[in-house]
Amino acid sequence: MKKVLGLGLLVLGLLAGCSSAGEDDSRKQVEDQEASLPAGAEPEILADELDIPWSIAKAGETFYMTERQGSIVKVEDGKKERQKVELAKKLSTASEAGLLGFVLAPDFSQSNEAYAYYTYENISGQFNRIVILQHQDGTWKEDKLLLDKIPSGQYHHGGRLEIGPDGKLYATAGDAATDPEIAQDVNSLGGKILRMNLDGSVPEDNPFSGSYVYSYGHRNPQGLAWAEDGTLYESEHGPSANDEINRILPGKNYGWPVIKGTEKKEGMESPLFTSGDDETWAPSGMAYYKGKLYTAALRGSAVLEFDLETKNVRKIVSNLGRIRDVFIEGDVLYFISNNTDGRGNPLEKDDKLYKIQLSDI
Repeated sequence: MKKVLGLGLLVLGLLAGCSSAGEDDSRKQVEDQEASLPAGAEPEILADELDIPWSIAKAGETFYMTERQGSIVKVEDGKKERQKVELAKKLSTASEAGLLGFVLAPDFSQSNEAYAYYTYENISGQFNRIVILQHQDGTWKEDKLLLDKIPSGQYHHGGRLEIGPDGKLYATAGDAATDPEIAQDVNSLGGKILRMNLDGSVPEDNPFSGSYVYSYGHRNPQGLAWAEDGTLYESEHGPSANDEINRILPGKNYGWPVIKGTEKKEGMESPLFTSGDDETWAPSGMAYYKGKLYTAALRGSAVLEFDLETKNVRKIVSNLGRIRDVFIEGDVLYFISNNTDGRGNPLEKDDKLYKIQLSDI
């Protein structure tokens, strides 16, 4: 299975033209240009009345989606089942927090295991952790702790989980908002992309010996995707604007909070794309397909297509509100809206899981 692409109600967006003189080519603005879908190409709704869905996983013909409030929704044969999740810690109700990233184990059909990222609260504070969940008789139960005490605050929890082509588990961790400087501290787990073996141990080839840290200097990374050659890309929320799409290299510093947008500093990486000073995407789940990156945009209420060769940016999904995650298998695209998170304007029976044939678009 492959987590990639994102298309919905088609809205072709053409690049607003070259950036002004002296500006970096990574700063691209998106201009909407309405276009009609071919007959019969309307997205199909596979499930509705979801409660702040966050991540999509799929096994065979069965979908599993995390909901921030602490449930996992199973969708199979047109039927929706909200399954209980038993966690070892009290789930946090802070803004943007809760049950977030989720990915099925490679041997899920035999092990019934999945990896999850969630925010919790206890007497010592609020943190994020990565765990293994065991699925049995319609209930998911925390079975093993892989990593704990990832910094958390009112905002910026990160939370995306993906298994890379190298068989390692990657996680995005935000800067916890209250102390952005931790993103520059390689001894902190906050403001980082983390990499671990599937048993929770530190890979021997990580860039910092004995550390989960794979890259640092991130504000609130939300999406991860790999190209066919193994190149890793990431989407990241900027401060009000200056959202980023980055190429991730092990051990590199991505600048936050020292630089943002097109700013440059020796020893720090600048983004491939940025929304600029006047626009915000609030990018979330991301995927790669045929030389392009497709990123769910919350504030942008879209899925954006970033062409790595031409540097063009197109808006593809529109009119469905906030989009949180995307998933593709074969020639079929699936994506979820996220209008019930308190920041959107819910449509009737939101939120929804959508399906559309890419060949129809």
